[in-house]
Amino acid sequence: MSRTRLTDARVRALRAKKTTRNVRDTSLAGFGVRILPSGGKRFFMHTQHEGQRIWKIVGDPADMTVAEAREQARGLLASLRSGRPDGETLFETVAGAAFRRHGRQWKPSTLSVNRHYLDKHILPRFAGQRIADITAQDVRDWFATMHATPVSADRSMPVLSIIMKVAEADGLRPEGTNPCGGIKRYRRQNRDRFLSEAEIARLGRALLDPSPAVALIRLLALTGCRASELRTLRWTDCRDGHIFLRDSKTGPRMVWLSGAARAVLDALPRMSPWVFPAVRRDGSMTRATLRHAWGKVRKKAGLMDVRLHDLRHTYASVAVTSGETVLAVGRLLGHRDPETTLKYAHHTEADAERASALMGTVLGAVRT
Repeated sequence: MSRTRLTDARVRALRAKKTTRNVRDTSLAGFGVRILPSGGKRFFMHTQHEGQRIWKIVGDPADMTVAEAREQARGLLASLRSGRPDGETLFETVAGAAFRRHGRQWKPSTLSVNRHYLDKHILPRFAGQRIADITAQDVRDWFATMHATPVSADRSMPVLSIIMKVAEADGLRPEGTNPCGGIKRYRRQNRDRFLSEAEIARLGRALLDPSPAVALIRLLALTGCRASELRTLRWTDCRDGHIFLRDSKTGPRMVWLSGAARAVLDALPRMSPWVFPAVRRDGSMTRATLRHAWGKVRKKAGLMDVRLHDLRHTYASVAVTSGETVLAVGRLLGHRDPETTLKYAHHTEADAERASALMGTVLGAVRT
């Protein structure tokens, strides 16, 4: 059995032979990687405890780094030394591994939100429990205690499910035993708000202020984009009658601009790399500035129950009532759906023009 200090590059370089072989790590006794004749590889932990040989699969190198696997193996060894007889891993150990592994794929905002639900709602209930001992009934009982906060419950459940999937992938739970499966989410009152034609007209009158923040709100109404997508827009992202979003919620995408939307951009000064620059610092407009502007606009329009995101819902509603298909609206809004994307092969600027033109007409602010 060979020994070396395992690194990601060295693990990738290991080649299969006719028989299974193990390569031990020199920096953590008992930790290593097994190379199967098929070419598959598995991190493992192997040690002796109270006269018994203990062997555990830690994970697959395709799913985790050497550092992550070594840390998890170290946790297993610590569990043995603390008296847990079979080296079972505690929930919080797997939760940490899951966040390190998936956190690289999540946007910073998503990571922050998921961390919040982990710390506030999940760890207080499951920390200290062995990951293999958590049952579907345990999860149902936990979920039931959160009936008063259904949004938090529904958003915490997928985070817990990811942790349990990692436990299965790492051999810490039998496959197909995710205790989160089959639990119905809470039914919540639909918060979506769609503005009527009269309300859109009132909004249009409230959007006559030429300030950049109000111009941003107008552009949101005319494109159906998310606030974060336009708030961080750069002038280099605007060309040829389109907006090219570098990193939208569903990845890079192109937004068609109607005449009304182009008019909003044409009226803005180009004194900064940002289309909507911050007032007192470098960078893009802050969320606080946009929220403050929206508060003033909706008060002036008499729409105090309307959220900024409801402009996106209204854009979609106007697009549908103007004759667009649901599939076309999904494309305009940048919804991620592989099957839908294939059906949009002939999606053109006319779709955005018709939806935004009607919105602009009702806003009463399209100037030629």
